[in-house]
Amino acid sequence: MPTEWISGLVGGLMIGAAAALFLLANGRIMGASGIVGGLVDGSGRGNRVERAAFLAGLVAVPGFLAALFGGDTHASTNLAVAVAAGLLVGIGTRIANGCTSGHGVCGISRLSLRGIVATVFYILAGGLSVLLFKHLLGAI
Repeated sequence: MPTEWISGLVGGLMIGAAAALFLLANGRIMGASGIVGGLVDGSGRGNRVERAAFLAGLVAVPGFLAALFGGDTHASTNLAVAVAAGLLVGIGTRIANGCTSGHGVCGISRLSLRGIVATVFYILAGGLSVLLFKHLLGAI
């Protein structure tokens, strides 16, 4: 029986639990782009330690779990593709006023029309990107 879906299930549960805990503890939505944006533009000076700790955990926990259980991200080994993807994601989150954690996880769970619409467009853009860059151009 295939078991690859277990990692996705556990990851989804962890993200959902983190979003719920962040909302309960802080009264704010756990949008990673907003947390980063507040550090970059200075609007989050009042809680910069909390923001930095959140981002450190966002990077450290997956690395720790990958080291503990082993794992491969299946990400492209092409540095130019990785940099371009990061820039495009950053631009998209600015245009959409949020990222998948804010709109997708927190927005949909609160039945936010804005979150639902943004998530639909994220999924469509992701699907088109895979079709174009992987299947048609062979870049990833």
